[in-house]
Amino acid sequence: MPVKVKICGITNREDALVAADAGADALGFVFYEKSPRFMTIPAVAAIIPALPPHLVKVGVFVNAPEDLVLDAITNCGLNLLQFHGDESPEYCLQFGLMTMKAFQIRNESSLARLVDYKTDAWLLDACSPGQLGGTGQTFNWDLALQAQQHGNPIFLAGGLTAENVSQAITHVHPYAVDVSSGVEKSPGKKDHDKVTNFIRAARSAD
Repeated sequence: MPVKVKICGITNREDALVAADAGADALGFVFYEKSPRFMTIPAVAAIIPALPPHLVKVGVFVNAPEDLVLDAITNCGLNLLQFHGDESPEYCLQFGLMTMKAFQIRNESSLARLVDYKTDAWLLDACSPGQLGGTGQTFNWDLALQAQQHGNPIFLAGGLTAENVSQAITHVHPYAVDVSSGVEKSPGKKDHDKVTNFIRAARSAD
């Protein structure tokens, strides 16, 4: 099955449409105020109607109040919830929508918590103190191979670019690759050439 491509940290309509036109399978919208890619619910709701219906709309949350998540689901037509904080397994499964838990992978011991989360997928990201994603750093992809042995779909993130995504896919064979800072010209602003080249490189690895 061809690898899926998720472009995360979308902050404006133009970037969303470029990613969609280039063949992205999913777009991520960050509902976390401390992120440079933070979006309000009304701002995301204004972008969603312009997107192709088949595109997966992902809401990214960090220790969010339940009401915020529910409001985003209702107003933004989200298809998938991505949790990047200290959310419990029970918290992640309460919303009646597909869910994905993100984990910062430092070493083999970082994988121990994965099996506690019966979410629809796991996102594996690099570990960077004080940052919860969008770091531009990679991690040991052999650890992603270990994670796959548990049978859950893996979204591979962390330091991916058009230059290394083909290698990452060939090495790990993840369900999806996830990129944010690797296709930006500045935090929250996508470089359209980088977006297109990233998706092209990911497809070439299939």
